[in-house]
Amino acid sequence: MKARALKIGDTIGIIAPASPTNPEEQEQALEIFSEFGFKLKLGSSLWEQHGYLAGHDWVRAEDLNRMFADPEVDAIFCMRGGYGTPRILDLVDYRSIRRSPKIFVGYSDITALHLAIHRFTGLVTFHGPMITELARKPDFYSWSTLFQHLTSHAPVDRYEEPIEKHSIVAGSARGPLIGGNLSLLVSTLGTPFEIDTSGKILFIEDVDEDPYRVDRMLTQLRHSTKLQRAAGIVFTDFTDCTAENEEKSLTIREILDGIVKPLGIPCYFGLNVGHTQPNWTLPIGLLTEINATEGWIQFQEGSVEPH
Repeated sequence: MKARALKIGDTIGIIAPASPTNPEEQEQALEIFSEFGFKLKLGSSLWEQHGYLAGHDWVRAEDLNRMFADPEVDAIFCMRGGYGTPRILDLVDYRSIRRSPKIFVGYSDITALHLAIHRFTGLVTFHGPMITELARKPDFYSWSTLFQHLTSHAPVDRYEEPIEKHSIVAGSARGPLIGGNLSLLVSTLGTPFEIDTSGKILFIEDVDEDPYRVDRMLTQLRHSTKLQRAAGIVFTDFTDCTAENEEKSLTIREILDGIVKPLGIPCYFGLNVGHTQPNWTLPIGLLTEINATEGWIQFQEGSVEPH
């Protein structure tokens, strides 16, 4: 299921389903985003704070449900990630999402919502940049690529990693795209929102994790057979995932070679997605092909329906 393509003048709802944002940073980001040519409808969670959360669970869930149910809203963007989306997964109105499919954008902690929406509705959602990034260090390629996906029903050009790529297992694979932040993928295991990787292209990203933690989480995915069931796997460069004492640690590439390579599934390392720049958009649920030998990912169809 795909949402309708976005066009200039449409209304974008903005919510904070995870952590709160610094008020000055939020104001600056919203001011920049308002210049993109869309009408904005702001959720109440943007001004709420409950500890490390952008308001109580019911506030954040109600924001999401209200935006999907609102006929004036054409797309929903997340302000930022942080922590909090796993807490509201059982409060989301998935029937409403199926009745009113809309563009939904975010990454990092938002991974939990992507997985849940995909599992219970089949809607294609977008693992892509969030609003607060505009106030920090906006990246032209990240945003232009996102809007290519959202405004045209034609497939976006393939993403290639000619420099940083590292082929773990050569070969190619094809299937629906699924994945996101490694920590969140692992946190869904054993829940109704558990990721289904069977026959799919799995992408995995994370940031600021010690290598042994990446090792532990990938091992858990392997023990739960999530890695083995995938048709192909793509890893990001795992930004800032280095050990304080590198002499007494494995590198990320050594971990991937040790855990993933023996599975014999086409996979490569170095995709510019998630906590990196550019942060290329990945449409979750879209039919996708990867070439792990050459290091590219290509979409077999458009991400949205014609407006």
